[in-house]
Amino acid sequence: MRTIRGLESYPPDAGPSAVALGAFDGIHLGHRAILGRAVELARARGLEALACTFDPHPMQVLQPARAPLPVTTLADRLALIGETGIATTVVIPFTRHVAAMEPEAFVERVLLGVLRAREVVVGFNHRFGRAARGDARLLEGLGARLGFGVHVVPPTTVDGVTVSSSEIRAVLGQGDLARAARLLGRDYTVGGEVVHGAGRGGSLGFPTANIKTALPLPLPAGVYVGRADIGSAVYPAVVNIGVRPTFGDSESTVEAHLIDFTGDLYGRRLRLTFLRRLREERKFPSVEALRAQIAADVASAREPA
Repeated sequence: MRTIRGLESYPPDAGPSAVALGAFDGIHLGHRAILGRAVELARARGLEALACTFDPHPMQVLQPARAPLPVTTLADRLALIGETGIATTVVIPFTRHVAAMEPEAFVERVLLGVLRAREVVVGFNHRFGRAARGDARLLEGLGARLGFGVHVVPPTTVDGVTVSSSEIRAVLGQGDLARAARLLGRDYTVGGEVVHGAGRGGSLGFPTANIKTALPLPLPAGVYVGRADIGSAVYPAVVNIGVRPTFGDSESTVEAHLIDFTGDLYGRRLRLTFLRRLREERKFPSVEALRAQIAADVASAREPA
């Protein structure tokens, strides 16, 4: 998939497109339905399958104190969009100038003028333009007047609940990884670089990789079963998120013990996939008690889910 950052970089000779429009934080099942519909339209009508998204999230610009923690980084968002069959994603830097654009102007100047949209696909609750005045109904009216197709994708539900980024954030915040996976359509995964930590894991007999992630994780402190991908190699893992209270630390970290791995990981990038929460983080009365609990955690991680 080709990624274009900024409307000024969009090729002036590009052909007509079917555009999926949205923030697409998380690329959950609902987002996949929107992106998939754009791909279907593009294939049926000989158009470019295009996603148009924004970075940062509009709330981070307009109401930063209330902005939600993103479910995915922009890099992960783009990679996941690419898996849907979208040919090109345009990332529009979201600024107050963009926020002040009237929805009619956004449609005429951006969707039609720059992206040459012939079909536009949005979710049922998508809002855009100044004061979020643009919605599906306004878009349909503009489509009828200006001659482009509008396709409003209805909500996707799982167990009677509408799939949304806010719902996914809520269940991740509860540590409910099975539920999050059902809403996302995949296991929750994050990437990061292995950096130097306190080095206590090795002395305990369970060396850990200290992971520096691009964003704070929306998971509660605790111990998790997961897997770690390093290039083409995959290892089961026990992951601790928290402040290591047994040692009196105060800074939250993400540490992963890769089961049956030997070697040096410093400076390498890996991906952590979270499968289930084993337990809360707690302070142990001694290092020996902590070591025994880690051994039990590793044994649990070896067991089938």
